[in-house]
Amino acid sequence: MLETMTISEVSKIFSVSARMIRYYEKLGLIESSRQEDYAYRVYDKSAIYRLQLILILRKLRIPLKQIECILNDPDQMRTLQILRENVRDINEEVAALKTIRSIIDMFIAHLDEGITKNIRFDLLEDQNLIDMAKTLILPKVNLKEVFSVSNLVSGEKIIDKRMDIRIVYLPPSIVASSHYIGENPEDEAGKQLEDFIKNVNLPGIKPDFRVYGFNNPCPQEGQTHYGYEFWVTIPEGFAVPEPLFRKEFSGGVYAAHCIKMGDFHEWRSFFEQMQNNPEYDIEWREPNGMGGSLEEHINAFSVYREEEESFLQLDLLIPIKKKL
Repeated sequence: MLETMTISEVSKIFSVSARMIRYYEKLGLIESSRQEDYAYRVYDKSAIYRLQLILILRKLRIPLKQIECILNDPDQMRTLQILRENVRDINEEVAALKTIRSIIDMFIAHLDEGITKNIRFDLLEDQNLIDMAKTLILPKVNLKEVFSVSNLVSGEKIIDKRMDIRIVYLPPSIVASSHYIGENPEDEAGKQLEDFIKNVNLPGIKPDFRVYGFNNPCPQEGQTHYGYEFWVTIPEGFAVPEPLFRKEFSGGVYAAHCIKMGDFHEWRSFFEQMQNNPEYDIEWREPNGMGGSLEEHINAFSVYREEEESFLQLDLLIPIKKKL
């Protein structure tokens, strides 16, 4: 392995997106450096080792907050405690899932017997099964769904509770666009956008501004550089200085799925759910970088006001239309 690697090299070797690597760096989990007479930031052996460890621990479902503790635990006592706590949680999930399976198996047996004898079975007639179900502790893997569905914004329609997919309407708007193609396009385009927002005091002028982003063009296999474009909504007639430029966004109806920054792997399952949705079709439209799909920074106002943020939330947005 090389002494140092660029973010593109690291991304290719470990099959992790450059955006995810930058997110880990933003959290302080890894560090990069800039070599003299070299334009791009690089990662040394220590950073690469830490990234490998992060990726393994994430596959083991260790939360990032706990990973931070593990990476900064010289005597490994806290690491031992964290792993024991996770084993305990997994054991609780396994026990809960076994109970769920047992109850479902019993329901299946009753239904199978009833169908064979041509007798309709009432699922609520077996009091023992009902008592078991009432006392059941749900496995923690389901808690995200329970939380997200109970905290939905009023007026949004839920079309798939498995992934917390909602239907939202984005109004037409004028946007300032920041676009960059090359190494670290999200960072470069994002810096241009941030400078614009702060220089014109957009939070003070338009406190309801929204920030969207999308790959443009999308990265292709074997491709070193790709592009990323940010949009921020601005008032009608507002001057847009270079290197940004003015665009019109037509808005429309979108399927929305909320994630924490970094969980971009959910794009794949989100697309699969919408491709198989019985009520809506995906409607490919402009901007064509991602077929009209967008990423909206939900708490952009707080971030660009430099207020304290617990984590950055994104809405993944896929343009849709009602099936005929």
